[in-house]
Amino acid sequence: MIYQELSLTPHMSVMENILLGMEPANRAGVIDYKTMRSKASEALTQLGHGDINLNAPAGSLSVAQQQLVEIGRAVAVGCRVLVLDEPTSSLTAKDIRRLFALINRLRDQGHAIIYISHFLEEVKEISDRFTVLRDGSSVGSGNTADASPSKIISMMVGRSVENLYPRSEHTPGDVVLEMKELGGPSKPEFASLTLHKGEVVGIAGLIGAGRTELLRAIFGLDKVRRGQIKILDASTGAQSFQEVSRSTNHSPSDSWNKKIGMVSEDRKTEGLALNLSITDNLTLSKLPAFLSPKALDQEATSWSKKLFVKCRTVRQPIGDLSGGNQQKVAIARLLYHDADVFLLDEPTRGIDVGSKAQIYNVIDELAAQKKAVLVVSSYLPELLGICDRIAVMSRGVLGPARPVSETNEHKIMQEAIGADIESPAAAPGDSK
Repeated sequence: MIYQELSLTPHMSVMENILLGMEPANRAGVIDYKTMRSKASEALTQLGHGDINLNAPAGSLSVAQQQLVEIGRAVAVGCRVLVLDEPTSSLTAKDIRRLFALINRLRDQGHAIIYISHFLEEVKEISDRFTVLRDGSSVGSGNTADASPSKIISMMVGRSVENLYPRSEHTPGDVVLEMKELGGPSKPEFASLTLHKGEVVGIAGLIGAGRTELLRAIFGLDKVRRGQIKILDASTGAQSFQEVSRSTNHSPSDSWNKKIGMVSEDRKTEGLALNLSITDNLTLSKLPAFLSPKALDQEATSWSKKLFVKCRTVRQPIGDLSGGNQQKVAIARLLYHDADVFLLDEPTRGIDVGSKAQIYNVIDELAAQKKAVLVVSSYLPELLGICDRIAVMSRGVLGPARPVSETNEHKIMQEAIGADIESPAAAPGDSK
């Protein structure tokens, strides 16, 4: 079993994690580290990542590398049945191709594969048969080749989904945030962008390009190394800006005070306190002078209903909820805080299609209400579906933000990898 939430032991080495509980031993009962190293190396080599340092603590690796170590552990077991829960959520396109090739090899060798994913294009490509679960029950199944994506989506959300990406009219207004030649501690290297009220701007790029670091620098989690950020003073409502640069201090609390909110890509360790209640997670950023648990519960209940959060009570630990419901609470926190600028880092990663549709609706409504949304996503159809403009980050450098109508997946990937070749003619609807 490869879990959606990583289950590695961070302080132990890559080699030890891959063979944890299966350590080879000699006749004296002493661990045979030579054999252990050989098996761990062979497992990662099968995934095309024999270059990962076997001695490195697992916790020091990137999320994508940690996910590969999880998969390598399953390969090393030599299992007959392999269950993968959202295995590609943190992988690059190249790593996904390697994983699919491995899955096909295992299937051809007689292994049974259960592949759980919210990416329908992956399900269509990798599976022979499918089953749809909704609210804990099977609601449909069949041969994958015979089912269209729209049919599967209808089963998943319980209704016909004509348009997964809502497109109400967005009218950009005043500038609320402007970056000029921004540089962070390591990344971004160079980023200039203007964000207006009433628009959704997407940041595309490969994993490691510096997209997350850009949002962290804007929000105050990382220091600004050079350049500047100009933020509209929310307290005055006028076009007066406060500047953030290397010489000024800027913290997350400053951002909250300026009505800037952020949803982290890693909700498990950064975005939420899993042992605390839904109420605590939703209201901690904006506590009243007089604390009334009953009043806070009422606020949490109200926002939970608006975002269709499924829970028994707002006093239950948020760690009990599904990933999609957890993510909706993280976004509800920004709504409760009455943020004007929403920084969303991979807001729909690892959640079901129904929850995605609800979050897309929230984002669309925010822009219609003259809020500004800056969203990072690795899923290009999502960016093309919900954004008004898209900027591409490549190796720490942010390119210009172009209207969605002027780009498509091919052009975005071309820019992300730094390619300098002509794009083929876009097929009708490519940019939609």
